[in-house]
Amino acid sequence: MIKCHLSRLMGERKLKISDVARDTGLHRNTITLLYQETATRIDLEAVNALCKYFSVDVADLFQYLPDED
Repeated sequence: MIKCHLSRLMGERKLKISDVARDTGLHRNTITLLYQETATRIDLEAVNALCKYFSVDVADLFQYLPDED
């Protein structure tokens, strides 16, 4: 499973989804899906924009957790 830490990053900076959408140029729906961890795929340009915006590495935005059987 891939865990997205966007909600934590936004919470630490007290940002709203609309703030991130406006500042990054990403569609609000893309950010909402990542925030709620319901996205099934993401464009590399979106990952790049979020990493640049938050000044983090990909590993700070996403984390791989092995599935429990």
